[in-house]
Amino acid sequence: MNESDTRILLCTLAASLFARGFSVGSAGNISVRLPDGYLMTPTNSSLGRLDPTGLSKLDMAFRHVGGDKPSKEVFMHRAFYRARPDAGAVVHLHSTHATAVSCLPDADPVNPIPPLTPYFVMRIGRRLPVIPYFRPGDPDMEPAILTAAQDASAVLLANHGPVVSGGTLTGAVYAAEELEEAARLFLLLRGQSPRVLTGSQVADLTTERG
Repeated sequence: MNESDTRILLCTLAASLFARGFSVGSAGNISVRLPDGYLMTPTNSSLGRLDPTGLSKLDMAFRHVGGDKPSKEVFMHRAFYRARPDAGAVVHLHSTHATAVSCLPDADPVNPIPPLTPYFVMRIGRRLPVIPYFRPGDPDMEPAILTAAQDASAVLLANHGPVVSGGTLTGAVYAAEELEEAARLFLLLRGQSPRVLTGSQVADLTTERG
């Protein structure tokens, strides 16, 4: 896919997320890796009203080289790309249920959402670390995300929301959507005794098959 098509796809997927309530106002940001750098949603932009020509262009060193000024949370995306060479895109949302889970003081800091469905495991993996609270835009968050992302494709920012990576832009969006659905299921089942996937079932889902 060339850069022009990637710009259009990013705006189309972002608008779909916005229309379904995964972000509100100017909340959330999305980036995608290009052969010569990155595209990112601009600062203070709505995911529902993006202009493909106005997307921020960053070079390989994450310096702003074109388009509108990038999100103040560039460092959040940079941490994932540096930790995960396989990451082709990063999606940060303030989706309601995932953010709600990030606010629970008794949540497991390594796996706050149990493996309720195979789709959650296949798209998010074995771990979903919770990053301690940082003020939005605080660059001190970067090393914490960088460390957590070494062996996790997604994280929850405490009292803030999810950050999800994927091999492709579409894959990252699908994973962010699956995380929100898993969070909703988890909250619906709190106080119950749901059946969760066993360790061997999780291992089966996360083991590559030849």
